[in-house]
Amino acid sequence: MIQADADLEAFLTRLERPFERLPDGTYVIGSGVGRPLVGLKLSPPVLVFRAAIGDVPTEPSAKLGLLQKLLELNHSALLHAAYGLDQQRIVLSAALELESADLGELEAVLADMDLALAEHVPVLQKLRQPQ
Repeated sequence: MIQADADLEAFLTRLERPFERLPDGTYVIGSGVGRPLVGLKLSPPVLVFRAAIGDVPTEPSAKLGLLQKLLELNHSALLHAAYGLDQQRIVLSAALELESADLGELEAVLADMDLALAEHVPVLQKLRQPQ
């Protein structure tokens, strides 16, 4: 169970996931070379995961194609995380209930996000380009 920063740090260390703790309490971890960083933040009663993917295109047909792809990926390719929009920014996010969060659940969410960032981001970046 994750109850405090020390618990999260211990779990990340056991998973061999190097991290940096920012002054605001956000933990930043890498997801691979050239991939977006993942932020983790304890926000009781949950642990929030978030990765910024990029801006939503302004050109209508590119925007429509990208939004359709995000919905398709949410349905077919993600188990623990989901794509969404924060203003005009595409984000990949997830949350774990702290009360029941264990090492296995943390590992599963990070694996889901790692896979998404490795496989989906190149496709999404192409869709963000004007046609």
